[in-house]
Amino acid sequence: MASQSQGESKTVVYAALAGNFLIAVTKFVAAAMTGSSAMLSEGVHSLVDTGNELLLLHGMRRAARPPDRAHPLGHGRELYFWTFVVALLVFALGAGVSFYEGVLHILDPEPVEDPFVNYVVLGLAMLFEGFSWVVALKAFRRQKGPLGYIEAVRRSKDPTTFTVLFEDSAALLGLLIAFAGIFLAERLGIPELDGVASIGIALILAATAIVLARESKGLLIGEAAVPGVQAALLRIAESQPGLHRANGVLTVHLGPEQVVAALSVEFDDAMTAPEIEACVLVIEARIREEQPQVTTIFVKPQTAGTWKARAEAVAAAGARDL
Repeated sequence: MASQSQGESKTVVYAALAGNFLIAVTKFVAAAMTGSSAMLSEGVHSLVDTGNELLLLHGMRRAARPPDRAHPLGHGRELYFWTFVVALLVFALGAGVSFYEGVLHILDPEPVEDPFVNYVVLGLAMLFEGFSWVVALKAFRRQKGPLGYIEAVRRSKDPTTFTVLFEDSAALLGLLIAFAGIFLAERLGIPELDGVASIGIALILAATAIVLARESKGLLIGEAAVPGVQAALLRIAESQPGLHRANGVLTVHLGPEQVVAALSVEFDDAMTAPEIEACVLVIEARIREEQPQVTTIFVKPQTAGTWKARAEAVAAAGARDL
């Protein structure tokens, strides 16, 4: 399942990469021919998206490296880091350049030359972006299961698919705004509207970047596994003979399919050290078999009172943060 999910994520990124590169070249040619500020902003938008897909692929490749002496738990968070960089680029380059171009065009407006070229390019861009968007949407729907879209984004531990989906959605909205700006600027004879469209594109990109940065930050800091995985770990532990109680579990994602888990358990007082060691080995083996995304497991003998005190301290700290 892990390799299948990763392969699907790469397919989504490759589809977006190919589409955005071709669209960027076409938009820049059209902007040079017509002098449209909105089209230039769209070209920058597609170029940034192309670079973003390359960064996501780089992050996926780096995250797949095995553990080493400097990184004993692996490199999974590389993907989260590069996803955060993508969000920064969308804001700084995409939104920043689009806003700058829009302001310049409003202050020094120039009529769009041969707008028909822009309409053709925008139509082709919508076709290509739409194809990439459909690929990303289908993959995200399979990953989210019965969850709603917003809840699925919040719970998702694989940022590649929803990042591409957000980028493609912003691109389609940007194309519609660019079309409206160019059309109204031509029909009404108000060339400033082309610049207004460019600023509208900048606002969409800024909003997209903020959402991506927020989700990436949570993953980069470290998010717990979904409740179903945590419940499965406790169930596996409690099913072992000689275990008095499974107090709780702490989990953190180091990557989409890389979870570190720490189990707090209480063994029967009559168990000897070799028996406890054998029980721990069985727990670890069953967890790796049933939950392969759990790559590192720590089993800590601990009384229920000690675990409860720690859990209450964590809950109190969380309440203060809110």
